[in-house]
Amino acid sequence: MSPAPLLLVVAAAFIHATWNLLSKQAATAGPAFVFAYNLVACTAYAPWVAWHLAEGTQTWSWPIAGCILLSGLIHLTYSLCLQRGYQVADLSVVYPVARGTGPMLSSLGAFLLLGEPPSLHGLLGLAAVVVGIALIATRGDVTAFRRPSGQAGVRWGGATGSLIASYTVVDGFGVKSLGIQPVILDWFCNVLRFFLLAPVVLRNLGRARDLMRGHWLRAVGVGLLSPLSYILVLSALDMGAPLSVVAPVREMSMMIGAVFGIVFLRETVGGWRLTGCLVLIGGVVLLGAS
Repeated sequence: MSPAPLLLVVAAAFIHATWNLLSKQAATAGPAFVFAYNLVACTAYAPWVAWHLAEGTQTWSWPIAGCILLSGLIHLTYSLCLQRGYQVADLSVVYPVARGTGPMLSSLGAFLLLGEPPSLHGLLGLAAVVVGIALIATRGDVTAFRRPSGQAGVRWGGATGSLIASYTVVDGFGVKSLGIQPVILDWFCNVLRFFLLAPVVLRNLGRARDLMRGHWLRAVGVGLLSPLSYILVLSALDMGAPLSVVAPVREMSMMIGAVFGIVFLRETVGGWRLTGCLVLIGGVVLLGAS
């Protein structure tokens, strides 16, 4: 990967960890928070999208429309799944597990669906990701998998990671093969997510307002940062960076997320979870070198 797309992905990792911290802090607001930050994202990025549409930089076809629709549905499910995970488990568990399984499955998808061939480095990286997730979830005690608290972080983190892998492969295909502009893909996905959530949230607007009390600034932060982090990743793909490399490299954010959990949320991380994060990062590096 050349320096320019690499810098975009690294910047995206820091931004991604930051908005996930904000999302964790607003976990109790649930779907109302997802709805609020989608409203912010749709509004803030509309001028950029309008410029692309006015300049005619985006062509349209039924495959492009289908790709955007599918991506939007996956992103909606991902947002709700992530928010639920943050309600029932620590940021320092859900975030690394999600961000670890995401690149693992994304790389598998790139190998199987996009024809990017696997290598020894890639296979070792996949194995390291699995080991790292196990260390984070169990803290070195395998009986943790039998306890509800240990299972919750793995279950929701793993589910979120599978959705990350799904939208990464779909969006990678949309940008690299169909020529969809990154900001247009992300914005229309947010618009779709907004309209699908609107009936759920507006049905009990008073409760939604109560849930959002004290979280509006966080919603603004996530609404601005979440699209930006992903647009940077899609832009790296648009510049020719391979998906099987971009997906793992961006996951350096998992260590940043673990540090945020310690510093800002006072979560107990400990040696085993930190070791698991390091093993995950090692797996990510191997995947990136494949």
